[in-house]
Amino acid sequence: MQHKEATARIKINKLLEEAGWRFFAEGKRPANIRLEAKVAITTQDLDTLGENYEKVTKGFIDFLLLNDKGFPFIVLEAKSEAKNPLVGKEQARKYARSQNCRFIILSNGNLHYFWDLERGNPYLITTFPTPDSVTGYQKVTSNPQALVHEQIGANYIALTQRPNYASEAGWQNETERLNYIKANKLRFLRPYQLNAIVALQQAVKEGKERFLFEMATGTGKTLVAAALIKLFLKTGNARRVLFLVDRLELEDQAKKSFSAALSNDYQSVIYKENRDDWRRAEIVVTTVQSLLFNNKYRRLFSPTDFDLVISDEAHRSIGGNARAVFDYFIGYKLGLTATPRDYLKRFEGTKSEAKDPRETERRLLLDTYRTFGCENSQPTYRYSLLDGVKDGYLINPIVVDARSEITTALLSERGYTVTVSEDNGENSDEVFRQRQFEKRFFSQPTNQLFCKVFLENALRDPISGEIGKSIIFAVSQHHALKLTEILNLMADRMFPCKYQSNFAVQVTSQIPDAQQLTINFTNNNLLGSANFLDTYKTSKARVCVTVAMMTTGYDCPDIINIGLFRPIFSPTDFIQIKGRGTRQHDFREQLFDETLKSEVTNPLKKVFKLFDFFANCEYFEEKFDYDEVIKLPKGGSSGEEGGGGGGAHNGGNIYEHKGDDLLVTIEEATIGVEGMKIDRMFFERFEDAVRENDFIAASVEAGQWDKVIDYVNREVFEKPHDYYTLDKLRKAAAVDRRLTLREILEKIFGLIPRFKSKDELLEEEFAKFIADYKPEEAGAIPAMKHFFKAYATNDQVRHIINSRHYTELATNPLFSTRDLKAVPDKYRVIIPDYIKDYVSLNQFAA
Repeated sequence: MQHKEATARIKINKLLEEAGWRFFAEGKRPANIRLEAKVAITTQDLDTLGENYEKVTKGFIDFLLLNDKGFPFIVLEAKSEAKNPLVGKEQARKYARSQNCRFIILSNGNLHYFWDLERGNPYLITTFPTPDSVTGYQKVTSNPQALVHEQIGANYIALTQRPNYASEAGWQNETERLNYIKANKLRFLRPYQLNAIVALQQAVKEGKERFLFEMATGTGKTLVAAALIKLFLKTGNARRVLFLVDRLELEDQAKKSFSAALSNDYQSVIYKENRDDWRRAEIVVTTVQSLLFNNKYRRLFSPTDFDLVISDEAHRSIGGNARAVFDYFIGYKLGLTATPRDYLKRFEGTKSEAKDPRETERRLLLDTYRTFGCENSQPTYRYSLLDGVKDGYLINPIVVDARSEITTALLSERGYTVTVSEDNGENSDEVFRQRQFEKRFFSQPTNQLFCKVFLENALRDPISGEIGKSIIFAVSQHHALKLTEILNLMADRMFPCKYQSNFAVQVTSQIPDAQQLTINFTNNNLLGSANFLDTYKTSKARVCVTVAMMTTGYDCPDIINIGLFRPIFSPTDFIQIKGRGTRQHDFREQLFDETLKSEVTNPLKKVFKLFDFFANCEYFEEKFDYDEVIKLPKGGSSGEEGGGGGGAHNGGNIYEHKGDDLLVTIEEATIGVEGMKIDRMFFERFEDAVRENDFIAASVEAGQWDKVIDYVNREVFEKPHDYYTLDKLRKAAAVDRRLTLREILEKIFGLIPRFKSKDELLEEEFAKFIADYKPEEAGAIPAMKHFFKAYATNDQVRHIINSRHYTELATNPLFSTRDLKAVPDKYRVIIPDYIKDYVSLNQFAA
């Protein structure tokens, strides 16, 4: 027992010192750790207490941490490793009350909890908070009742923007009031946005601290976030808010929104621009990638630095390692997402194969709901696209269901069969299907047909009469290049001398400054402006052809045409892409001539067209079998290729169709995944190659991983000189599990200090499990951990447990019958279910 106590003490001492607490005076800075209220630790105590203060006669000594004035501040209740630190709750509470301390830390060296006695329950932490951080945190007095009872009306934000708005209500008529609102750019909350806030207030009333808003694209989630930030700051339940985004360009977008809505009362900053004085702001905006860089969130921030953490696009920004950032901070947590989970409710993960891509998506969304305390699959508040359309705030598309003879055959069960010549001179039939379109099966006539149908049927701009602003989604970078070329040639014939190859623009990761192109398209100055009407500001470029860049978070309300020139495999991707067109818009806002504004007969965006050349709408609405296990194709494309890859084939013949293609119908879609490979002797040269590449370095710094992954696959891998491949790199890394290309690049650029071993990942996953279930059987935790690791990594153990053939454990060298008996009964069921739902087993593959 003394050994376990000493081990725990060593860990606790180290955590205290890393957080800036001092056992001994350092220069003019006095010690701020005491063994008792008035007893400082001296070097002489080491003889009697032991080097790690473990030699005590009656169990552990509680540490008393002092504030900068030397007064009792935090009680640290330390337990041995064999005990759950929560068993010391009441003892610590009594001691804290006697010392007039508000805060308690409970630790056994492995599990640590921070407990604010004025707030509620202990919160699991991974590092100890710093003295300065807790001093700031102490200024917030939790008052849930103030949150619940704060009256919030439609003008809640408007009054922050213009405090005198209510007293200036001397308007002669409604038109004058509306003109005042427009002139001052005042924002008012819509009824459903108020309902979202009320739903959160009700959740707080029920004792909840985690919330999830599921609101369709275009419903103003950022404005709702601004109102909630004001609610928490105004009621004193937060002094500082962290707003997390998952892409660099969304930082500035969020900061501008908060500044416009809250600048009169609260300051918002982007962290990378305010690294030295971010503590002076009430709202800190940053990307998850920035905080993950070299574990910055652990090195530079304390768990008590933020009282409210909001995750934008929560289903993306807390995936993988990013969840560690989100969970690191103590306080209220809010997730915002436009992606519903309804389509997962009938999918049985236990039936799926380990590499089923739908299983990956299912696990990501499950993790999202679990993280925000919505294990029943119901968010705190939901406002769907259908709700928005019904209430008149959003619009549904007109679906142009266009299908050709060739794509109909590609998407049919029989596929598209062609006769090819083999090397031996013999002919054979080869079948191509939809997943090979623009990868192994190429058809210029089909692409030309797509573009012709699109141009002839696209909605026109209601002001200028030209083709309305449009986004087209291609299969791959190479496909986007082809479509852009065809569209520009056709536009030149349709509109002579109007476009000099400026009608369509490729906006993909291989294009320099592609992100700026998307911003220019939103701002209506992409390759020029006012091409048809001098007094009307709209982009000269009418079509952006992309692969995956303009999906989540891209806001361009005057988009009136969207083209799906590719099959869509993911329901989430389909929802996000469709959402680019659902926002309403008044095209008169782009007119400079006030006289012309009154002459426009149909200025409002009432509808948008969704050109569907692969029956995606029908597939997801009617035919997608969410209970079916997807069978993997041989040699499909990987998600690491950045939304479709670059057209390289993966074995088999390449076929290019030379004949005609006619417009008819299309049916279904499917999905597949793959991996890539490399060798140790090339690893250092590979490091040098990517570090010295300015494009890769800049894209990594910006967190644009789709762009980086696509570029490396296309421009670095499988070149004749070095022939780098992912498999060779994996072997070179000499890690006992399967690395992803992103992990390798993160290591090269210092985003992670090293590759984590299989056991380290297992330890992290088990820590998440402990954080969720907080088992009272502390003594059984080692047995539970052994079970967790064996089940996650060993196919034979999984089969035995799942089939309940427990007698087979008698001869199993990894996990025996005795090991199973040491696991409490309920956890023999809970642990396998947890792993099936939340743990990706692919990461443990060798």
